[in-house]
Amino acid sequence: MSKIFITGSADGLGQLSATSLIKQGHEVVLHARSAERGREAVKKNPGAEAVLIGDLSNIQETKDLAGEVNKLGVFDAVIHNAGVYLAPSNEIFAVNVLAPYLLTSIIEKPKRLIYLTSGMHLQGHAKLSNVKTEMSRITYSDSKLYVLMLCMAVARKWRDVFSNAVDPGWVPTKMGGRGAPDNLEKGYETQTWLAVSDDEKVKVTGCYFFHQKQRHHNPEADDVSLQDSFLNFCMDITGISFPE
Repeated sequence: MSKIFITGSADGLGQLSATSLIKQGHEVVLHARSAERGREAVKKNPGAEAVLIGDLSNIQETKDLAGEVNKLGVFDAVIHNAGVYLAPSNEIFAVNVLAPYLLTSIIEKPKRLIYLTSGMHLQGHAKLSNVKTEMSRITYSDSKLYVLMLCMAVARKWRDVFSNAVDPGWVPTKMGGRGAPDNLEKGYETQTWLAVSDDEKVKVTGCYFFHQKQRHHNPEADDVSLQDSFLNFCMDITGISFPE
């Protein structure tokens, strides 16, 4: 049995991942951005061990959430599932980028880290100077490239952790819309597989997966100097340095 924490697990892919892992007999801790959403999360997954509350658009609440996670002990896996799409650019950057950076930096190192990105990251650009000067230029695609960059930086710096990224596809969730063409089950099975499977295919790091297969990703994510600039930038904003 593994112990897993999943951000953004009140609905969508996070909730479905939690349901799947609980059915497999794993110990799952949920996350929601508000107490009301937390109650909804528990109704959907009454077998969860706990639900933690924290608004990931708020840096201090995200730091506090990481502290609450640590109070529950060391986790085997953390799935960074939470994300926003149709939102102001500053909220996209806070939730999609700064939150996983902070949670990764503060939560005690798990054995496995899974970051949800998107095929749209291929259209993203790592333009940190624009973040500093004009937050409104940050796109969803950019944010998902930064998530992948974080994943690759973790894989490079923490050799004792399996750090991988997942493109769940365009699936029919609240975010994806009813007309989304990809398979919903395949949308969440890769992150649950990476979190708990004993398959040798998951015992890798610094990889980008789509439907349980490694795929080509934006090469900007592999640029070590860009990774380090990104980590330093996040440290400057949040006041939290990435633990080497």
